[in-house]
Amino acid sequence: MSEPNNNSKKIIKISNFLKISAIAVALIFAYVLYIFFTPNISPLKNDKGYLCIPDSSSYNDVIRLINEQTDITSTATFKQVAVLLRYKKIRAGRYEIKQGMSNFSLIRILRSGRQTPVRLTFNNIRTKEQLAARLSTQLMADSASLINLMNDTAYMAAYGLNPNTAVALFIPDTYEVFWNLNAEGVFNRMKKEYDKFWNQERKAKAKNIPLTPVEVCTLASIVEEETNSKAERPMVAGLYINRLKSDMPLQADPTLKFAVGDFSIKRLKLEHILKISPYNTYRNHGLPPGPIRVASANAIDAVLNYAKHDYIYMCAKETFNGEHNFAVSYAEHQNNARKYQKALDDRKIYK
Repeated sequence: MSEPNNNSKKIIKISNFLKISAIAVALIFAYVLYIFFTPNISPLKNDKGYLCIPDSSSYNDVIRLINEQTDITSTATFKQVAVLLRYKKIRAGRYEIKQGMSNFSLIRILRSGRQTPVRLTFNNIRTKEQLAARLSTQLMADSASLINLMNDTAYMAAYGLNPNTAVALFIPDTYEVFWNLNAEGVFNRMKKEYDKFWNQERKAKAKNIPLTPVEVCTLASIVEEETNSKAERPMVAGLYINRLKSDMPLQADPTLKFAVGDFSIKRLKLEHILKISPYNTYRNHGLPPGPIRVASANAIDAVLNYAKHDYIYMCAKETFNGEHNFAVSYAEHQNNARKYQKALDDRKIYK
């Protein structure tokens, strides 16, 4: 048998090289497919979670946040795919993490900045501090920056408000927003919602009382603190409006509790009534300087659609169901008050 000539040897070498190259390419392709599309990232809990990337985050910050906020199997493969896809521009936001996401899926979302909106909610809020804290748990904006703007007289003036009335801008509801709103963005969005809420019909009703929208919010905050019954709110609002029109002090117990800083008080005492505060509506005529809570839309509408009656006195019912006994005369009111005081004594409630 003759020896293979040089050309045959070269063909064999080339063939072997091509086979090895093809295998290498196939292995590389398979590895790329693996690191791109194999499930690698899951939520820390349940079937859905979120990756929150604040403003001014660097690439290294993103890697750290992924390790902190998700269950990632291989950080190394994520970094490799990030390099191959040239993921460099960091977009702040809140991104949904689904069970078994691939590196490619997550990086594609991060590169595009395709956030999952937040359903922003806030209700049952009494103070600016509580409001700022509630918002900051749902948004990128921190509570300190929100409080600082609420207390900034010049900043609030641009919204026709001041530090005492700042919470009137916030109408409790569920709003769809992006997580990476900063403090200024929060106020801008709430102003749009405020203007939408205060349509011409509501403004006309406020003018007929007559109160400004902010004054309506202030009175609504008192009404909401005064009664747990939504059905009773127009009655309570009508009573306070009767007092305002008669130039009588509101003598609203919730304003004293706000002034003292203790809403748990059941039995008001002389020390509370003598409290020197612009929010003490026993000592001062008219409305207090601003809302004593973030008034709900229901309470605001209760003021705008207040019940027209002659009542100027009310006292909590002795049944403690959150409702009131109403009275036209002081003598009738005293009788209602005695029943309530007796109920407090019977239950050994002394403060």
